[in-house]
Amino acid sequence: MARKYSKSAGKDVKKAVKKQKKGKLKSGKGGKGGTVKSRKQAIAIGLSEARKKGKKVPKKKKGGSKKKKSGRKKKS
Repeated sequence: MARKYSKSAGKDVKKAVKKQKKGKLKSGKGGKGGTVKSRKQAIAIGLSEARKKGKKVPKKKKGGSKKKKSGRKKKS
């Protein structure tokens, strides 16, 4: 079975997580959003950097809003 992510994309993620652990990873455009606290966010930044470089990374899942249940209760 073929790889979903290239090895070099994995290296980019690894670098981002290392930076996050050291407290050097910044979020936002130009690193103006502040330091990254969560591991998930560090992984996402690593993957987006790999995408920008044109490495083999699956497309982003479009995060739509979840269906809400109506707040009404049935009268019986």
